[in-house]
Amino acid sequence: MATVDDISRPSRVAGPDEAISAEELQLAARNHGIPLEALRYDVTPAGLHYLLIHYDIPDVDPATHALTVDGAVGTPFTVDLAELRRRPRVTHQVTLECAGNGRALLRPRPVSQPWLVEAVGNAEWAGTPLAPLLREAGLAPDAVDVVFTGADHGFERGIEQDYRRALPVADALREEVLLAYEMNGALLLPQHGAPLRLIVPGWYGMAHVKWLRSITVLTGEFDGYQNAVAYRLRADADDPGVPVTRIEPRALVRPPGFPDFMSRARVLRPGRCTVDGRAWSGHAPVTSVEVTIDGGVTWAPAVLDEPTGGEWAWRRWRFEWTAEPGRHVLGARATDASGRSQPVEQPWNRGGFANNMVQRVEVVVPAE
Repeated sequence: MATVDDISRPSRVAGPDEAISAEELQLAARNHGIPLEALRYDVTPAGLHYLLIHYDIPDVDPATHALTVDGAVGTPFTVDLAELRRRPRVTHQVTLECAGNGRALLRPRPVSQPWLVEAVGNAEWAGTPLAPLLREAGLAPDAVDVVFTGADHGFERGIEQDYRRALPVADALREEVLLAYEMNGALLLPQHGAPLRLIVPGWYGMAHVKWLRSITVLTGEFDGYQNAVAYRLRADADDPGVPVTRIEPRALVRPPGFPDFMSRARVLRPGRCTVDGRAWSGHAPVTSVEVTIDGGVTWAPAVLDEPTGGEWAWRRWRFEWTAEPGRHVLGARATDASGRSQPVEQPWNRGGFANNMVQRVEVVVPAE
């Protein structure tokens, strides 16, 4: 007799010589990262923005969809999309990054969605602030966590579940947290959470619950799978770990020149060129970016453009380089106002989360 355990196995790490599996390739086909050349856009077009779908894209009818607010509140209520649209509207440009970005570069490799460095995007999200709804509901004095439930449903590691994530009350009440119904000036696309999703500026993507259908206030810590099991920084399987929350600083290089089809190594003509990219952090504003052209042996400061997208959007950086014939390994590292900076080598964790080690971009400059 078949059981759930036959299809939903515990998390694990790959063996020393284990290749990417068909299951991981299947995930990679459903989910996609930003093409790195699209770092040229201040605002990422919706179709180029990174995408992670845990289960299925649910069939949600915007005409009947409603959001329930309940739990440890004085006045539970349900509100439909039309009412949400009548509420004050705000727009925030927000950089989203998957917590597992960079996982496939770790050794040993945590077996899951095999991200390299492309699981990021920067979009304009429009909606209404969450905090006024919570205040209207009347949070209990002893409220601790606010749980957000999406309409997507599935199995994960043997547990049948709706996708649920929680925020501490103080974070849920931040004025910039949005109930979003538009992306880049258009209605949300199905794969990006239509008709309603949560946007939590500064936090990794697992907190931005899509297809949002309910908000429940708890007087204790939420012990659901996505908080208590899945998104935690662990040294080993027995380590209870600490939760994944805010985005660590990262800079990405927009690869110069043009690519080899298979390896994606870049070919660049010799001479003067501008190397550029984007940098961001969920902890504090990025204050500097350094660039290497020799794989991290030496570093030089880049120029940070003035911020154009607001507090939660990435910033462009640029570096003038005279490319000389030979092989080069480019990279960039960001430092934010909290003092956090990217490592050249990443400390390992079992889930492959918050991996912000410096990107490596191989460039060949042929002799003229």
